[in-house]
Amino acid sequence: MRLKDIREDNDITQKTLSEYLNIKQNTYSQYETGQRQIPIDILIRLAVYFNTSTDYILELTDVPDSYPRNLNYK
Repeated sequence: MRLKDIREDNDITQKTLSEYLNIKQNTYSQYETGQRQIPIDILIRLAVYFNTSTDYILELTDVPDSYPRNLNYK
Protein backbone atom coordinates (compact mmCIF):
# COMPACT_ATOMS: atom_id res chain seq x y z
CA MET A 1 0.00 0.00 0.00
CA ARG A 2 1.27 3.45 -0.79
CA LEU A 3 -0.06 5.04 2.37
CA LYS A 4 3.43 5.39 3.85
CA ASP A 5 4.75 7.00 0.66
CA ILE A 6 1.91 9.54 0.60
CA ARG A 7 2.50 10.40 4.25
CA GLU A 8 6.25 10.78 3.84
CA ASP A 9 5.89 12.80 0.61
CA ASN A 10 3.78 15.27 2.62
CA ASP A 11 6.20 15.34 5.58
CA ILE A 12 3.52 14.12 7.97
CA THR A 13 4.28 11.93 10.97
CA GLN A 14 2.34 8.86 11.97
CA LYS A 15 1.59 10.61 15.24
CA THR A 16 0.01 13.57 13.45
CA LEU A 17 -2.20 11.33 11.36
CA SER A 18 -3.18 9.12 14.26
CA GLU A 19 -4.26 12.21 16.21
CA TYR A 20 -6.26 13.47 13.20
CA LEU A 21 -7.93 10.07 12.89
CA ASN A 22 -8.40 9.75 16.66
CA ILE A 23 -6.66 6.37 16.77
CA LYS A 24 -3.49 5.05 18.42
CA GLN A 25 -0.22 5.56 16.56
CA ASN A 26 0.39 1.81 16.65
CA THR A 27 -2.93 1.20 14.90
CA TYR A 28 -2.02 3.65 12.16
CA SER A 29 1.38 1.97 11.78
CA GLN A 30 -0.37 -1.35 11.25
CA TYR A 31 -2.41 0.20 8.41
CA GLU A 32 0.82 1.25 6.69
CA THR A 33 2.45 -2.15 7.06
CA GLY A 34 -0.64 -4.08 6.01
CA GLN A 35 -0.93 -5.85 9.36
CA ARG A 36 -4.42 -4.41 9.76
CA GLN A 37 -7.04 -3.50 7.17
CA ILE A 38 -8.08 0.13 7.00
CA PRO A 39 -11.75 0.63 7.88
CA ILE A 40 -13.69 2.40 5.14
CA ASP A 41 -14.40 5.49 7.26
CA ILE A 42 -10.67 5.89 8.01
CA LEU A 43 -9.80 5.34 4.34
CA ILE A 44 -12.20 8.10 3.32
CA ARG A 45 -10.79 10.49 5.92
CA LEU A 46 -7.25 9.78 4.67
CA ALA A 47 -8.29 10.48 1.07
CA VAL A 48 -9.85 13.78 2.14
CA TYR A 49 -6.79 14.68 4.26
CA PHE A 50 -4.37 14.05 1.39
CA ASN A 51 -6.74 15.38 -1.28
CA THR A 52 -6.53 12.17 -3.27
CA SER A 53 -8.78 9.24 -4.07
CA THR A 54 -9.26 6.05 -2.12
CA ASP A 55 -8.34 4.25 -5.35
CA TYR A 56 -4.93 5.91 -5.27
CA ILE A 57 -4.32 4.97 -1.63
CA LEU A 58 -5.33 1.37 -2.40
CA GLU A 59 -3.09 1.32 -5.52
CA LEU A 60 -6.00 0.76 -7.89
CA THR A 61 -4.77 3.73 -9.94
CA ASP A 62 -1.52 5.59 -10.34
CA VAL A 63 -3.35 8.91 -10.79
CA PRO A 64 -3.17 10.83 -7.49
CA ASP A 65 -5.88 13.34 -8.44
CA SER A 66 -8.99 13.31 -6.30
CA TYR A 67 -12.49 13.04 -7.68
CA PRO A 68 -14.96 15.90 -7.28
CA ARG A 69 -16.24 15.66 -3.71
CA ASN A 70 -19.72 15.69 -2.35
CA LEU A 71 -19.94 19.14 -0.75
CA ASN A 72 -21.86 17.67 2.20
CA TYR A 73 -18.95 15.42 3.19
CA LYS A 74 -16.44 16.85 5.66
